[in-house]
Amino acid sequence: MDPHTLNRRRLFVGSGLLGAGALLAACTSNEPDDEPATGTQAAASTGSGNDQPGPDVVIGFSAPAADHGWIGAITTKAADEAKKYPDVELRAVEGSSDVNQQISQVETLISRKVDVLVILPFDGNALTEVGIKAMAAGIQVINLDRVFSSPRGARTWIGGDNYGMGAAAGYYIAQQLTAKGVRNPVITEVQGIADLPLTQDRSKGFAEALATAGFKVANKVSAQFTVESGQQVTSNLLQAAPKIDALWNHDDDQGLGVLAAIEQAGRDEFIMVGGAGSKNMMDLIKADSGVMKATVTYPPSMAASAVRLARLVGQNKGMSDLVELGVPASITLTSETVTKENVDSYLPLGFES
Repeated sequence: MDPHTLNRRRLFVGSGLLGAGALLAACTSNEPDDEPATGTQAAASTGSGNDQPGPDVVIGFSAPAADHGWIGAITTKAADEAKKYPDVELRAVEGSSDVNQQISQVETLISRKVDVLVILPFDGNALTEVGIKAMAAGIQVINLDRVFSSPRGARTWIGGDNYGMGAAAGYYIAQQLTAKGVRNPVITEVQGIADLPLTQDRSKGFAEALATAGFKVANKVSAQFTVESGQQVTSNLLQAAPKIDALWNHDDDQGLGVLAAIEQAGRDEFIMVGGAGSKNMMDLIKADSGVMKATVTYPPSMAASAVRLARLVGQNKGMSDLVELGVPASITLTSETVTKENVDSYLPLGFES
């Protein structure tokens, strides 16, 4: 593998640690002080303003039904974050995986004149028009993760790096197989829902990272982000590939089914990398007693960050680490690689599948 490529990747991952989370932690009001601070006074005051109570903000929240560990964590983290602020009231509607029902619920929040909306759409394209409707009504929208088809639907987008997630998995597998001296490896991939743009971005990142080592995906199957589908498609995959060197599974929730199929088949000749960062998979990584060796994060903490952003937007505040006065229009979170060497640091951030 090209060491320069890997060094650039390490730099990218490392620098990502200073991304949205650090910016949000260091937020401060953009209102000028009565007297300009100088020297050590200016340094001491940086990052201290935004957690202080400000004008009350009513935040409407809508996400799909919590029938998936990651979505469940999204809903929980949003609610927990809102409780930290006495000036925030979170009005969350019941999660729904019916597009029309979610649209109706968001329209109800609009009619109730919430100040800001946080929307994780079941389908970004389908929820775009209601996002535009909210913006036209003067309600700022934070589009969480699944992207609207028009920027007019939201004030700010925050979400995970799907391409980077695939790239992180690909670089890890390439490094491991290269270190073992494996040539012409059989690398397999268990996708989520194949026709979703996020799945396609993950696969693209994975393929391009593997290509830096001269590797490619030999077998690819698609599941539905569920345990049952993960087990079914992996059983078929294992039958089609009598020998495997590495497997990347896009989603740790469906990964429970993937692992069940692997155990049922009695296979252990390959390494497996997960996706999203569930506590279940981190526990297996820490135990280091099976095929599960790493997972790449897609943090549900983005929901907590979205609530913070909604509060800042509602109070007309910005971020102290930026020169600009307003919250950015787009924030992409870094996908980080969790292995047995660093798993203890990430376990507190894991979610239950």
